[in-house]
Amino acid sequence: MQCLSYGAGTNSTAILAGMYERGERPDLITFANTGGEKPHTLAHITKVNNWLLSIGWPQISEVIKVYRDGSQANLYDHCFERNMLPSLAYGFKNCSQKFKIQPQDKFCNNHPQCKTAWAAGEKVVKIIGYDVDEQRRADNAPTETKKYIMRYPLIEWGWDRDDCIEAIKRVGLPLPGKSACFFCPASKRDEIFSLQEHYPSQFQKALALEANAELTSVKGLGRRFNWGEMTQQIDAFSNFPKDWDDEDLPCGCYDGGAA
Repeated sequence: MQCLSYGAGTNSTAILAGMYERGERPDLITFANTGGEKPHTLAHITKVNNWLLSIGWPQISEVIKVYRDGSQANLYDHCFERNMLPSLAYGFKNCSQKFKIQPQDKFCNNHPQCKTAWAAGEKVVKIIGYDVDEQRRADNAPTETKKYIMRYPLIEWGWDRDDCIEAIKRVGLPLPGKSACFFCPASKRDEIFSLQEHYPSQFQKALALEANAELTSVKGLGRRFNWGEMTQQIDAFSNFPKDWDDEDLPCGCYDGGAA
C-alpha cells in the first residue's frame, strides 16, 4: 500500500511521472488544501487528475483540516482571527503540521485500503517528494513510524530539480509552477512581487493578514522584513540588505516548496 503526499509542485508531480515510467502505481494520492492555494496550483491539480484518469490511476484526494465541531479550517482565517501570522514567520512549522500533515494522516486513518493494510499487520508506505538536493531534510525525518514507512523516490532515483522537470515533460504533463500558500513566510522577494503582479487580490489579502497581526518578535511576513513596507519602496528595493530573505527557511511542506 503506497500513499503519495502530493504537494502539486514540481517534485511530487515528477514522482507521478517517474512511477509511471517505471511501471509503479500509487494506491492513494492525497493533497492537503490549506485554503491558501494559488489559482495555478488548483488548475494544475485538475490537469493532473485528467492525466491520472487517462492512465487508469486513482484521482487525487483533496483533504482539508476539520475542527472538532465539524467545520472546515482555513489557514488564512485561522491566523487572521488570532491576530497572528503563519507559524513559519516565527521560526516554527506548525502550519505545515496542522494543515497539511495531520489532515492527510487523518484521511488515511479512515481510508479502507489503509485500514486493511494495518489490520493485516502491514505498514503503509508514505511517498514524499524530497529530491537529491534535499537529502538533509530526508535525513532529519523519521524513516519509519508505527503506521508508516517513509519513501523518497526522487532520492532513490538520484533526481534533482532539472531531472524532475524533464520527467514531467516526458510524460506530457505541464509544469506546475510553485506550490505554496500565497501568504507563505518562506516566499522570496521576487515571488512576493510576482504575487502582486499576477494575483493582486491574494497579495492584498496577504498584506491585510500582516497588518492585522500583533507583531512583537518579527517585522512581518518576511520575518526580518514587512511585505507591505517592502513593496511600497520598490525604487529603493535594490539597496535592501540581502539577509532580508530567509534563504534557509523552507516551508516544510512535503513538496519542498517546489517551483
